[in-house]
Amino acid sequence: MAQTEPNLDHDISWFLLPSCWAKTVVALISFLCFANSYDGDFVFDDSEAIINNKDLRAETPLGDLWHHDFWGSKLSSNTSHKSYRPLTVLTFRINYLFAGGFYPVGFHVINIILHCTISVLMVDVFSILLGGLQFTNKGRRLNLAPKTSLLAALLFAVHPVHTECVAGIVGRADLLCALFFLLSFLGYCKAFRENKEGHNFSVFWVLVSVLLGAIAMLCKEQGITILGLNAVFDALVINKLNILDLIQKLLRKDKLLESAGLLRKGLLFRITLLMSGGASILYIRWRIMGTGPPAFTEVDNPASFADSLFVRAINYNYYYSLNAWLLLCPWWLCFDWSMGCIPLIKSVSDWRIIALAALWFCLIGLICQALCSEDSYKRRILTLGLGFLIIPFLPASNLFFRVGFVVAERVIYLPSIGYCILFTYGFSLLSKQAKKKKILAVAVVGILLMNITRCALRSSQWRSEEQLFRSALSVCPLNAKVHYNVGKNLADKGNQSAAIKYYREAVRLNPKYVHAMNNLGNILKERNELQEAEELLSLAVQIQPDFAAAWMNLGIVQNSLRRFEEAEQSYWTAIKHRKKYPDCYYNLGRLYADLNRHIDALNAWRNATVLKPEHSLAWNNMIILLDNTGNLAQAEAVGREALELIPNDHSLMFSLANVLGKSQKYKESEALFLKAIKANPNAASYHGNLAVLYHRWGNLDLAKKHYEVSLKLDPMAPGTKENYNLLRRKLEQLQRKGGA
Repeated sequence: MAQTEPNLDHDISWFLLPSCWAKTVVALISFLCFANSYDGDFVFDDSEAIINNKDLRAETPLGDLWHHDFWGSKLSSNTSHKSYRPLTVLTFRINYLFAGGFYPVGFHVINIILHCTISVLMVDVFSILLGGLQFTNKGRRLNLAPKTSLLAALLFAVHPVHTECVAGIVGRADLLCALFFLLSFLGYCKAFRENKEGHNFSVFWVLVSVLLGAIAMLCKEQGITILGLNAVFDALVINKLNILDLIQKLLRKDKLLESAGLLRKGLLFRITLLMSGGASILYIRWRIMGTGPPAFTEVDNPASFADSLFVRAINYNYYYSLNAWLLLCPWWLCFDWSMGCIPLIKSVSDWRIIALAALWFCLIGLICQALCSEDSYKRRILTLGLGFLIIPFLPASNLFFRVGFVVAERVIYLPSIGYCILFTYGFSLLSKQAKKKKILAVAVVGILLMNITRCALRSSQWRSEEQLFRSALSVCPLNAKVHYNVGKNLADKGNQSAAIKYYREAVRLNPKYVHAMNNLGNILKERNELQEAEELLSLAVQIQPDFAAAWMNLGIVQNSLRRFEEAEQSYWTAIKHRKKYPDCYYNLGRLYADLNRHIDALNAWRNATVLKPEHSLAWNNMIILLDNTGNLAQAEAVGREALELIPNDHSLMFSLANVLGKSQKYKESEALFLKAIKANPNAASYHGNLAVLYHRWGNLDLAKKHYEVSLKLDPMAPGTKENYNLLRRKLEQLQRKGGA
């Protein structure tokens, strides 16, 4: 297939490397950018998508992946995000099985490898987009733009906005989508290799391209857009259509569409295949995920909830300008841009309107050049650049459906391809006019080096939640979620005083932030500041009446305030909104135990263990209650049942050992006490109760030894000192008798 194209490489001063060396350089540099993220933790959304996602575990049938969303919820659920990405979840599951658990290194390494692979493929993709499609007589594709394709691939490989996709494990969805997106494009290009029969194209490779597009969509929703881009590429590169000329002929209702190129070389047939394949894929996905839209809240995407169409339109366009700015100047990056990070524009007097004007000034200028330029090559490059910039972004644009974010760096992984095309083309135009081309080349090398440095710095911030969340404070100080996450991270580390400060700031920035109220209320409850805790939790359930966790925590506070009837009502309200809530049944059991409603307490704890068989606290409380009420046989049976389910829980060993000791099963009791002590040697009560067992059993020397260990660990251990003194007196009496 012979085509003659202008060559951008003639105009620029850049490195010329053989194809294999160019790809090696791109791979090494892309690896260098993100290598320091390989041993990072699970951070931010990784917890929900990986650690708490039951679809990763071997006991979950593989078939469930095809009926669940990305987060492990049923697609039919009202709370589902409808993000249908089963192939991405499957790769997480494979990671989990090979690693033998939740070890983040393997997950991170796969992400880095994927980005390197994609960056290498970009060399081929850019060589086609910038240099055209041409094959030798043997069907081997020629790289007509080796220098510019290398530059564009390097720009893509080192762009800092990609850090979220590579260093954040959840970004695997974008990486896999991009991989099959590019393979679909390259497969479509293979359809135009001349074969022995002399056909213009291969239907087989067109269908393979559609299949790869479907796989891309099963990794992330954006993948389906490759079918539209393949059609654009076909029209512009294969058929060399003049879009403006075609539009004019259609407006004139010119029936000679053959001359316009619609039927030339089978274009209409191929577009029909692409459209039919795309429609079929979307229909199947629609049938699987159901018709209901995902449920998002105002804090996720405030502009989409604005009553005024004008306000919605202005803010959507402002979001587009921010995405464009992140591509141009990726210095201010944030893991989350919601919750007040970007205040709504409500008036044309807002100075941020300038950003919209700048965006559309540039876009309109580029579109005019893409449509009206007399240079067919310029028209083609600009149209392809704009196509790859805009079309993959459409699913995130709010134009077709509401999305659950304001700005998300991960969604511009694919659109950055278009940015790299436009940047490279602009660089070639400047080089063509410049007298000192090497100065421009040095400037571009400087940009690449700055981006590599920024990637490395940003990757290090994604290594831990503390660094990630704190890095966002300077970028989005008005974002309540940022303050909430910093507070949560501090609370998890035991720094409650600092956590309170950030939770309060989160509630101040967003007075309806129920999760911040709930967590703040929990900390205040633990600090015995019960009145303020109750006020916060009551406000949280007033704002969100189906917030089960807040209802349960409110019940705990009311129980502490000895308002038992209100506490019971709060617990049952929590269970009403979350049927399977073992922790709430556990706390309800504690309430009933305080009220001496022993049967109700046992039933509540039994419900907790049915819903969560590994609920150690519920099992323990059942054993202790049955023990305290004299039901030793039943306590023993419950203890044995619990240890079968949780064989390594030392607290259960301890409780059952106490029961067996009272039943005079000393040998078995001793074995369990020793096993519990081996698992937790610094528990004073374990040594103290084993000493009591030996005391009863008559092994006085061993009793003395463990009393002394217990007192050493906890000199104020209740009852231990008295028992030890009794033992010492008994030993003294025995010594006196022996001496006599």
